[in-house]
Amino acid sequence: MSDVNELHPDAAKLEGMRHTEQYDFRLPEDYFFKSEKGLSKRVIEQISYYKGEPQWMLDFRLRAFEIAEKKGRPKWGPNLDDLRFEDIYFYVRPNEKQGTVDSWDEIPEEVRRTYERLGVPEAEQRVLAGVGAQFESEMVYHKLKEEWEKLGVVFLDTDTGLKEHPELFKEYFATVVPPEDNYFAAVNSAVWSGGSFVYVPEGVHVEVPLQAYFLLNAQNIGQFERTLIIGAPGSKFHYIEGCTAPAYTSNSFHSGVIEIICQEGSDVRYSTIQNWSHNVYNLVTQRAIVEKNASMGWLDGNLGSKVTMKYPSTYLVGEGAHGEILSIAFATDGQHQDAGAKVIHAAPNTTSSVVSKSISKTGGRSSYRGLVQIHEGATGARSNVECDALLLDETARTDTFPYIEINEKTAHVGHEATVSKLDDEQIFYLMTRGLGEEEAMALIVRGFLDPVAKELPLEYAVELNRLIELEMEGSVG
Repeated sequence: MSDVNELHPDAAKLEGMRHTEQYDFRLPEDYFFKSEKGLSKRVIEQISYYKGEPQWMLDFRLRAFEIAEKKGRPKWGPNLDDLRFEDIYFYVRPNEKQGTVDSWDEIPEEVRRTYERLGVPEAEQRVLAGVGAQFESEMVYHKLKEEWEKLGVVFLDTDTGLKEHPELFKEYFATVVPPEDNYFAAVNSAVWSGGSFVYVPEGVHVEVPLQAYFLLNAQNIGQFERTLIIGAPGSKFHYIEGCTAPAYTSNSFHSGVIEIICQEGSDVRYSTIQNWSHNVYNLVTQRAIVEKNASMGWLDGNLGSKVTMKYPSTYLVGEGAHGEILSIAFATDGQHQDAGAKVIHAAPNTTSSVVSKSISKTGGRSSYRGLVQIHEGATGARSNVECDALLLDETARTDTFPYIEINEKTAHVGHEATVSKLDDEQIFYLMTRGLGEEEAMALIVRGFLDPVAKELPLEYAVELNRLIELEMEGSVG
């Protein structure tokens, strides 16, 4: 590793700064440390140094960097030409003290007010089992209710999980999504920071959701959270994630990795509504391994970003395993939402369901990109895929790229897809009942999304409807 003084010009002063104000940042930007632009070995070493990581993690990061350089960017999918790494800050550390705080009042007022506008503390007090809040590259707050701590539930930021549960962390980290998997997984593996580490012990049912919220504030920033979720045998819980960022004229970059292990008989749900501003490239790898008689459910909502590439993946590796993926994409002017799902049946009597809903308007483009793969020996496997696209005007575009590979003759696989436009008669009927044209269109869109929205907890279904209304503004005229 490079000499500490080479990593940061003020590194020699760090020990003397340990007793300074806990948070050295404000809105607008004022950070404890901000890396130089671009992805390099030096930046990776800076990240590992500031986090005080074990040598094996630094070695892992550097190996992932080499893999990324060899792989290069994918040559399929949306156009990524405007995503220039040389313009991106890959690590922005808001606070001088590593780790999260236990009290909401300890977060700087400006950041606290931003999260309060998003409803995070209110949700924690009323309906959530635990809350995590990430600002830029680091988690700044993480809290789990005492009743779940007593049952052995672990809900930490990923950096703290590495430190406090090293054996459990090392056993599962990068086993579901290794850096060799794809280019952006390799980039994330090299520079990951923050995210959630969740472990629910055997037989424990967490009756209310765990939630993390990710906020980008700086211009030209990259955020690379790494979330690791482990459901022990017979456990049951729901993890919810939300994301947002302010709008800038230049591009930002979000590339998270989510790894989920559903052990025998567990029931895990992961829901996300991502509302990034339209200058963010959102390129994410999400994958779950589902063991015998376990169940995994994804609900994936994409209503923001400039470009999205996100395909929640479920590997059904144990007999009787089940997977569900519900996907929403809303593309407006200047957006390309390339979303979808992947399901791999690798064991007998496994079942899966994919429902994809996409909406495009004013030149926006949505794409469904999916894979259903039935391995030889996965006898009795059953899968059904439904892809529905709604075009709101003549300039909108939608594409479907389904791929089905069946290597087991006893499998049952269904696929159906529809593309439709707003029905003028429906709009006219609703307008005769007193609705304005824009209200009528929004009501039809909400009805189109209802099969997915009804799977959300009430508070989040309300949020989804509000975001849809915001996206629909200006649809008339």
